Amino acid sequence: MGKQKKKAQQTQADLLSTLEDFTSKENWDKFFSIKSTDEPFEWYAEWPQLRELLLTQLISLQELNGETSAKGSVSQVQVLVPGCGNSRLSEQLYDAGFQCITNIDFSKVVIGDMLKRNVRSRPCMRWRVMDMTSMQFADESFDAVLDKGGLDALMEPELGPVLGNQYVSEVKRVMKKGGKFICLTLGESHVLGMFFPKFRYGWKISLHILPQKQSKRTSLKTFMVVAEKATPTTLQTISTSFDHNTLESNDQSRGVLEALETENNIRTKWSSGNDIVYSLEDLKIGVKGDLSELSPGQRVELTLGEPGQSRFCYKSVLLDAQQNSGELIYHCGVFLVPKTRGHEWLFSSEEGQWMVVESSKSARLIMVFLDSTHTGTSSEEIQKDLSPLVRQLAPSKIDDGAQIPFMAASDGIKERKVVHQVTSPLTGPIVVDDVIYEKLDGQLSQLSFSKDPVFRRLTFERSEGLIQSEALLIDQNNVHETENKKSNSKSKKKGTQKSNGSHVSLIDDGNDNVNVSHDYLASSYHSGIISGFMLISSYLERMASSGTSVRAVVIGLGAGLLPMFLHECIPLLKVEAVELDPVVVELARVYFGFTEDQRLKVHVTDGIKFVEDIKTENEGINKLDILIVDVDSPDSSSGMTCPAADFIQESFLSTVKNSLSNEGLFVINLVSRSPAVKEMVVSRMKVVFGKLFCLELEEDVNEVIFAVNSEGNTDLKSPEAYNQFQKLLNVKNPEMNKSIIDSANKIKVLDG
Repeated sequence: MGKQKKKAQQTQADLLSTLEDFTSKENWDKFFSIKSTDEPFEWYAEWPQLRELLLTQLISLQELNGETSAKGSVSQVQVLVPGCGNSRLSEQLYDAGFQCITNIDFSKVVIGDMLKRNVRSRPCMRWRVMDMTSMQFADESFDAVLDKGGLDALMEPELGPVLGNQYVSEVKRVMKKGGKFICLTLGESHVLGMFFPKFRYGWKISLHILPQKQSKRTSLKTFMVVAEKATPTTLQTISTSFDHNTLESNDQSRGVLEALETENNIRTKWSSGNDIVYSLEDLKIGVKGDLSELSPGQRVELTLGEPGQSRFCYKSVLLDAQQNSGELIYHCGVFLVPKTRGHEWLFSSEEGQWMVVESSKSARLIMVFLDSTHTGTSSEEIQKDLSPLVRQLAPSKIDDGAQIPFMAASDGIKERKVVHQVTSPLTGPIVVDDVIYEKLDGQLSQLSFSKDPVFRRLTFERSEGLIQSEALLIDQNNVHETENKKSNSKSKKKGTQKSNGSHVSLIDDGNDNVNVSHDYLASSYHSGIISGFMLISSYLERMASSGTSVRAVVIGLGAGLLPMFLHECIPLLKVEAVELDPVVVELARVYFGFTEDQRLKVHVTDGIKFVEDIKTENEGINKLDILIVDVDSPDSSSGMTCPAADFIQESFLSTVKNSLSNEGLFVINLVSRSPAVKEMVVSRMKVVFGKLFCLELEEDVNEVIFAVNSEGNTDLKSPEAYNQFQKLLNVKNPEMNKSIIDSANKIKVLDG
């Protein structure tokens, strides 16, 4: 007896060891070799608990094959049982009248045993060795697919949904229209979280609970999920055949109900036409009609790729060019948007996306948004992964062998070195980096450099890649090489060159002679801001002649480059910078050489409160002569990257007017690609100031808006104004001086 007991224990241990990985064919072969075919291994539920509900679902399928005889005559219903194992379920169905049953399993051991057991008693039943994730059946071969724990076995949490996705895609392929996928499952969240989205469009889903065997010790319930193949445009909420309140309050039940509620909320929202995101499978079955034909003005949000079918998943938008898009070069194109630019108005808004479509010259453009999961992957790898997916969305006019062009938005960086990273409680993650650009545009491209110029940047991640400040780095040992080689360079960052994320050192870390240049403004809008001082040049000259200092306030310190430059180039200015975040102030000091003196101070406070406090001061005392607002918006989804919305409210604008001296100047750096947003900002400013001026920068989305707090006429073409303005400037670099004067010549009156 002792030896028999020990042998039984060993056999049980061997059995358990085979179940450590439900996805291993070798393990299952070993399992079925140990376990006798006379001892069926039943998953979750047995025939008495299954019979009534299962037969009800299957009997309704007899009409698919033109069966019109009495109820119960279902011999022609084609049933597939994947992952059949040695369960008796197929045999019991056969005996109930369903004779066209095909059983598959990747274990040749169990298929051999089951064939021997049934070949004589159930001759019409078929048994095949086959992987359920890659079936060798023609499309639309079966009326029903009956899964008893197979999907649960594939959906190992450690392995992810790869095998489960492959299996479900195969189930959908081999199912006839009107057919049913009947899945018996424990309803774990990771299983339902994959299952429900895969059966949204074109399927009707119902959820049922099987009765439990009275002697069953486990409290886990078995759920039956039935997905019926309907018309492609069908989108219905999931129905249930049980009262939710009767479910026991345990982790399993709560998980099922949460997954059900989440999915039904999505289906309800999408049924009303809101925020619909389709899958590639949805579009292929015709949810949005025949995608092989172009539909001018069509815009569809979708996801491309899924585990098991591609390396990555991608959030995407399909756009068919509008009728008036002009000359088109490509039938279909792909535009990659890097993570750092995905929230820019140009890519996140519909209006901006149509601009991209027009510039791409593509009849159909598939805009693909990259995210953190794609970090570290080369553009060649992304393109290789995407190519077979986007080809399925190409219009029929494109030849099978034709290449689909890939375009990209990038910052044009050739080399990059992260100097410092910090997370501010107020601003969030901030990065200081040194970069070399792939190409230099504008005036800088016309100059010669002995080697690539290096720029130091300050970036707030909350603004999704907006460069807050940018400075030219100079080597004091070779300063003579950089003199006369500086000019505006803001435009060089928005090309279509491939970005190189390398952190290769650009400068010898031991070189103490490398400094930020404060007599050069790398950002063109900074020189544009200064050019607007020409609008009050007469006032500034009078102040200079009388020996009176001019009070200039810059709200938004950034790296401190604009305040430092103002301090140097216009000696009569007394400059004050206002910055809410002390972390930003410290970064400006340590990494950008910002320093204070009697003519340059920084206030760590709220900019709006600072201006309000000035308004309450005595009339005519300590008023502002120049106020510059240069702050980013923490939420650029509104279409405005700069300034923050609070700075263009009429209440604040009125406070500004009352805080300025009689001939004072108010300047706003506006960053938006939306004409509607720009119009809104200008209209609000006109209510308060009446007459405005603007400078549109050709290379940038920045627009600098000026308001003069004087009712008198301002002659932009007056030679005297330019002469006065030039006398005030003390710019060491001639190219920088020329850039400012050239910008002044481009300032226009805002009519209307």
